[in-house]
Amino acid sequence: MANVVRKVYRYLSASANRKFDEKADVRVQIDQAIEESRRQHEVLRQQAARVIGNQRQLEMRMARQIENVTMLTDSARSALTFADNARADGERAAADQYEQTARAFASELVAAESSLEDMRALHQQAVESSELARRAVDDNTERLRQQLAERARLLTQIEHAAMREQMSKAMDSMSDLTPAGDTPTLAEIREKVEQRYAVAMGRHELASSGVEARMLEVRRASIDARASNRLAELRAGMTAGAGAEGGASGQPAGQVPAGADRVALGKTAPPPSPGAHQARGAGSVNAAGPDQ
Repeated sequence: MANVVRKVYRYLSASANRKFDEKADVRVQIDQAIEESRRQHEVLRQQAARVIGNQRQLEMRMARQIENVTMLTDSARSALTFADNARADGERAAADQYEQTARAFASELVAAESSLEDMRALHQQAVESSELARRAVDDNTERLRQQLAERARLLTQIEHAAMREQMSKAMDSMSDLTPAGDTPTLAEIREKVEQRYAVAMGRHELASSGVEARMLEVRRASIDARASNRLAELRAGMTAGAGAEGGASGQPAGQVPAGADRVALGKTAPPPSPGAHQARGAGSVNAAGPDQ
């Protein structure tokens, strides 16, 4: 039972971690990784500083020990010199005392030299450790610099990816395969406009081909024909009146004085509009049809 519970717990943990990684912001994860690298780099720097500080402390202790050894050596030599001088002067008791003092200095000198040798060995190890620490800090600094450059590159790629995703969404919204949403696509709007235009054209064709439309065309044709006949009668009357005036004035009946047509038109009817000639032509054609 405990094994099953452990398996379920591990499965749920793995599933939760996977979902979290899918939903997590990549920028935040990159910043977290950089912060962790910086924290580790700071810890390494502090450790390297302690190693180098230990080396410097050993060097200071070695300097003091060297001074102590030098002082003990000088003291022992002075005691031996005093002992030799007292022995030369026949002062054996003083010579023995100086001899004992020199022996005591010599004992301390031996202990000091032994301690100095130990310090030198420790200092050599400290120097090697300091070199390793400096190298580790330099390597980690270069690694952190590379990670910062990688962070900048990844952020740039993320921005490009986001831009391409937006462009893809925009292109998908303009395509015909986009599912229906809150905002209609251009293809849907074009389909609606074309459908409306086609329906309007169909209604216009139906209205144009109906009985009322044909009756209206016949009425218009009849009106145009009557207008043309009336214009023809007016023109014939104008010609007859001009001939009578010409006979009275001694001119031949077939010749019309210059400007007579304009005078007659001014007395009888207003000048025809530019569209009257077209209507007259159409009316004469329509009027000739029933007579034939």
